[in-house]
Amino acid sequence: MATPYETLLLDRTTSTQDEVWARRGPLPLLVVARSQTRGRGRSGSHWSNAPRALAASLGVRPHWPPSSWPLLTLVAGVAALRALGDPGRDLMLKWPNDLMRGPLKLGGLLTEASGDTVVAGWGANLFWPDAPEGTGAVFDSDPGPEAGVKIAHRWAEEFLPLLAGEPGDWPGEEYRRRCSTLGRPVTWVPDGSGTAVGISPDGGLVVETNSGTRTLTSAAVSELRDGGFRGTPSAGYD
Repeated sequence: MATPYETLLLDRTTSTQDEVWARRGPLPLLVVARSQTRGRGRSGSHWSNAPRALAASLGVRPHWPPSSWPLLTLVAGVAALRALGDPGRDLMLKWPNDLMRGPLKLGGLLTEASGDTVVAGWGANLFWPDAPEGTGAVFDSDPGPEAGVKIAHRWAEEFLPLLAGEPGDWPGEEYRRRCSTLGRPVTWVPDGSGTAVGISPDGGLVVETNSGTRTLTSAAVSELRDGGFRGTPSAGYD
């Protein structure tokens, strides 16, 4: 049975994350906005709206133990790829939270937690003919004003069933196949470099360094450069 959820559709808001936190109730709540003025990213990065953009946040109360919640950003990324369809399989996920096509950042994901509640958000540039350097868009032509709403619903309908399972059942192999970071040299802030070789069971990035194997957590890494490319905060959630 599909997990029920409530939906709030807004033409404009400051942040879909803030809307969910302000309005959350007993059921999962999906907030979708056609534009937002102060969307935020993982490291406090700001949001810059593409001419056609998606901004959506989903508030849930996971039955997973809090120790497994770092996986939720990765699970949300898998759900995002599924929601977009991507028959050419050219969209990828850069660990831990960016949506990419080659070196171009198309958007990203963010999860925040407080008490027993997690709010997962994602933003994507759907169409941006004159995108800033280093950024891109999902579609080559304008998909229309309702595209973001439809994609957001598909995302929720992919994400919620994954949360209904157990943490050990998360689609780790699917994530690894679509993770552009694996197999690449990486450097990270504050202090490291190596080669990304795997994803740990709890969602960390496993890297081989000169001093041995190390597992990075998203909480400990403020910036990751993957194969010489880095995410661009203005392109979406960072």
